[in-house]
Amino acid sequence: MRIWFDTEFIEDGKTIDLVSIGMAREDGATYYAECAEADLSRCDDWFTENVIPHLTGIRAPRRQIAADIVAFAGTKPEFWAYYSDYDWVCLCQLYGRMIDLPDGWPMFCLDLKQMAVAFGSPKLPEQASVEHNALTDAVWTREAWDFLHAKTAGPAIAAAITKATTP
Repeated sequence: MRIWFDTEFIEDGKTIDLVSIGMAREDGATYYAECAEADLSRCDDWFTENVIPHLTGIRAPRRQIAADIVAFAGTKPEFWAYYSDYDWVCLCQLYGRMIDLPDGWPMFCLDLKQMAVAFGSPKLPEQASVEHNALTDAVWTREAWDFLHAKTAGPAIAAAITKATTP
């Protein structure tokens, strides 16, 4: 199952503290959670202005979020994120070390920004929803993936058909 996700986090150059996570599955289902253990007193001005207003205030313990995500993602997920490095760390740390990831899960995340660069950095669709809300950002990441997939897969398929049907 392909899953697009995003996180909001506080980082100080030494630690990355999960604040919220949003996920959008290819079947249209979504998941959103805010981390009860996040220390919001560590927020900088940017985070306070751009992320805090979009939090719901309904928080769950990391252990519960981890269990919810296992149920949501299943046993063989394919994870995608936009500028995914810290998002992937936040997700993995819910389970402890990298080797503690659930059985069947990859030890890597696919990065939509890298995909865009590989295809010549086309202008991605504007995000119509609120930015810096983990769920709306995850949904936009799926929309951007759909855009890139249509833009790149269409010509590739056409070329393959032409090659296969040309004597």
